[in-house]
Amino acid sequence: MALYQQQELKIYNSISGEKEVFKPINEGAVGMYVCGPTVYSNVHLGNCRTFISFDLVFRYLKHLGYKVRYVRNITDAGHLENDADSGEDRIAKKARLEQIEPMEVVQRYTVDFHNILQKFNNLPPSIEPTATGHIVEQIEIIKEILEKGYAYEANGSVYFDVLKFNESHDYGKLSGRKLEDMIPNTRELTAQSDKKNPQDFALWKKAEPQHIMRWPSPWSDGFPGWHLECTVMSSKYLGEEFDIHGGGMDLKFPHHECEIAQGEAATGKTPVHYWMHANMLTLNGKKMAKSTGNNILPNEIFTGDNPNLEKGFAPTVARFFMLQANYRSILDFSNEAMLASEKGFNRLMDAYHALGNLPTGKTSDFDVAEWRQKCYDAMNDDFNSPILIAQLFEAVKQINIIKEEKSSITAEDLELLKKTMSDFIFEVLGLVDNAEAADNDFGKKLGGTVELLIKLRAEARANKDFATSDKIRDELIELGIQLKDGKDGTTFTID
Repeated sequence: MALYQQQELKIYNSISGEKEVFKPINEGAVGMYVCGPTVYSNVHLGNCRTFISFDLVFRYLKHLGYKVRYVRNITDAGHLENDADSGEDRIAKKARLEQIEPMEVVQRYTVDFHNILQKFNNLPPSIEPTATGHIVEQIEIIKEILEKGYAYEANGSVYFDVLKFNESHDYGKLSGRKLEDMIPNTRELTAQSDKKNPQDFALWKKAEPQHIMRWPSPWSDGFPGWHLECTVMSSKYLGEEFDIHGGGMDLKFPHHECEIAQGEAATGKTPVHYWMHANMLTLNGKKMAKSTGNNILPNEIFTGDNPNLEKGFAPTVARFFMLQANYRSILDFSNEAMLASEKGFNRLMDAYHALGNLPTGKTSDFDVAEWRQKCYDAMNDDFNSPILIAQLFEAVKQINIIKEEKSSITAEDLELLKKTMSDFIFEVLGLVDNAEAADNDFGKKLGGTVELLIKLRAEARANKDFATSDKIRDELIELGIQLKDGKDGTTFTID
């Protein structure tokens, strides 16, 4: 029996405002879509928190035995400044300022995004589609929405008709807004006059002469609206209806609201069953902003090269800090919070390492099975990582008592404790054992050093300097490193 059949997972659904028992559309399989980055600058820490939150969701669903298809897009075109329907494409603007091709901007910051998430030990998604790779599909869905009567063309651009849609649907049901109360989210720009109503949003924009990124369409040479790519890519890879859609709280309106409208207009089906939104990250109690200097980039955490920090912190410590708050809560980043997280992380790892040397007895004073279920209960309650971490520290306390032989544990319970600690620390929370990582790093450096000595020895032999050649071999033997010469070269073993 799979773990998911033994556990009842509840997810806070943003559209209902309640925690609901999770029942996937297809037994044993989960489709999850998360809005990815717009790659025109280095990924900021707030975005990292969102992606770490959904990495936790991905990891736990996999741990429960679900087959998960996790789709996270890359926005590499069509995202205008201030999320408006007019203005300059953020990627094209960066390209113009740096005098490089837009796709050079995309490549640079996509690589940065992947590198940062890899340092945080995020698992890669199952599929990572790009907006530019799905222009044809976006054009096709616009045709469908036009045919259904929920969009109109104006001067080469195509707009979604929000008032028409709202006659038979509920535009605003995710964000809780009433259409008549909505203030236009677009600025007063020249293209605004093309719309029937200010609430309407672009499905396709005719490109101005200076606009670099453009594609041919039945309406004009132009580019798709920002909201459209997520509707297209989620439905292509997960179906017209799928289980989970995630993203930052700031995307709830208008982005996710528009996604629902597009999906319902095109297919007549409500696309998403469970909406999940991660909350924001603040710095020293204030909103992060480059303009005020109240800002920090992920790499600055790792190096400590930021006035808000007194030292650098390992990526896994930063991840541990992020997971100490529920994904729906605002989390405040500070030097003091990071120091406390580092201390707590080290305490957790020390206890985990101590598991290998714990004395065992005939009885257990610690009910490991009951504690294990409490760990699951925490994660089953809308992925409540802070409660899970509290349970892990309950185990830390018990481990330290057993280590001091003030309590006892059976060998069988100790094995269950080891497995549960390992499962939740590394597999579910995605933390990294720094000691083990350091050992691996040392191993790489040692191997590289020996390979260098093998090369120097080969050069000495080629120069008939046999004294140096023998000296390298003999001194390595004294260190427990045996060289073996063969027809394919020299290899080594370590005793």
